[in-house]
Amino acid sequence: MSILNIAAYKFVPLCAPAALRDELRLLCHARELRGTILLSAEGINLFIAGVPDAVEALIARFKGDSRFSDMTYKRSFSRTVPFKRMLVKVKREIIAGKHPGELPPAPRLSAHQLKRWLDEGRPLTLLDTRNAFEVEVGTFRGARDLALGNFREFAEKTSQLRTQALAGPIVTFCTGGIRCEKAAPMLLAQGFRDVYQLDGGILEYFQQCGGAHYDGNCFVFDERAALTPQLEEAGAATPALAAQHRERLNG
Repeated sequence: MSILNIAAYKFVPLCAPAALRDELRLLCHARELRGTILLSAEGINLFIAGVPDAVEALIARFKGDSRFSDMTYKRSFSRTVPFKRMLVKVKREIIAGKHPGELPPAPRLSAHQLKRWLDEGRPLTLLDTRNAFEVEVGTFRGARDLALGNFREFAEKTSQLRTQALAGPIVTFCTGGIRCEKAAPMLLAQGFRDVYQLDGGILEYFQQCGGAHYDGNCFVFDERAALTPQLEEAGAATPALAAQHRERLNG
């Protein structure tokens, strides 16, 4: 499998995202990369695929920039490039919701620490912050599903949890970690206590711990549709999900 796929994000102030957009657009096209880079005043979120040398050249560009030098990357490989084009966009925000700096920070829980807690049978509440169609493809065993249509519903849906008995600490998780940068702090702002976010999300957990305590695959927003716990292409589980996935990509 000769195509390297990376996913990364960082919340960092960007005073001139349009200028950065133009630079990255030229670099990505010159290297024949495909995928999406979202920029805003709050930071960057990216999903990129291409031949390894080309992807590593983009990573080198980020490592040479103090704003992104410590950005971490989730890596996987595929036989073909799972994106049709290269998009570099400036948006109002890279993920819906308040900037994490406006909310109380939540501690991070490493993949290995979460697995250790689950191995021990420690009481905890695993909270899936993803949309319902993503959860359908796979999630952690026993996780709570909020049946979200989109992430903007998260605050409203979680407020309903205040009347329910929750076991132990709350551990939020998502695909690559970015949604939990806002989800976990939102819970703290609502008055929940003992809240953690899974560092690096499901993809980091797969990379470090495989599929332990996880049922199914992980939905991804590209033509692979989903990844197995071995970070291999899984595709959509059913024809109906495959059709829905194509519609979302084309939309």
